[in-house]
Amino acid sequence: MSDLDITTLILSEHERFRRAFAEIDGLTDVAELGRRWRELADQLEVHASNEEQVFYPELLQEVDESVDDTKHAIKDHNKIRDTTGAVDQHEVGSDRWWEAFRAARDETVEHLEEEEHDVLPPFQEQVDEDKRRDLGLRWLAFRDEHDRAKGLSGEEVDPHEYVEENAS
Repeated sequence: MSDLDITTLILSEHERFRRAFAEIDGLTDVAELGRRWRELADQLEVHASNEEQVFYPELLQEVDESVDDTKHAIKDHNKIRDTTGAVDQHEVGSDRWWEAFRAARDETVEHLEEEEHDVLPPFQEQVDEDKRRDLGLRWLAFRDEHDRAKGLSGEEVDPHEYVEENAS
């Protein structure tokens, strides 16, 4: 599998998210907590938006019986958006902030695991390497264009409308 394969890129970001959550969980300096959290929250939004723009439309087109997985993933993205927004509602480093942070971490990790077990394997099996590499290049371009979540709204996406718009 190529380093530019979209599934490789997605899995690599998943691992970076897990490490970032663990690193933040070990910090005590409030300024560093705030900076690292903002960075991670922005990366999570870029990742979700990238999946919604580049990956999931292709999943719907290329992978048999992917409608339910796609709807579920979009719902998960919305939950992650909600939980990351909840972190920002509290004073960095406060007990409520940590509580919200852990909820965001748990929601995110659950979603990552579901994608890794239920979504990415059939995509790898049913989509050829050239297409996955081309999608990987689009993935990287999207990520560069939206560095630090620039130009992304962070608004929730309706899963049913999303599938309707992208499954044709």
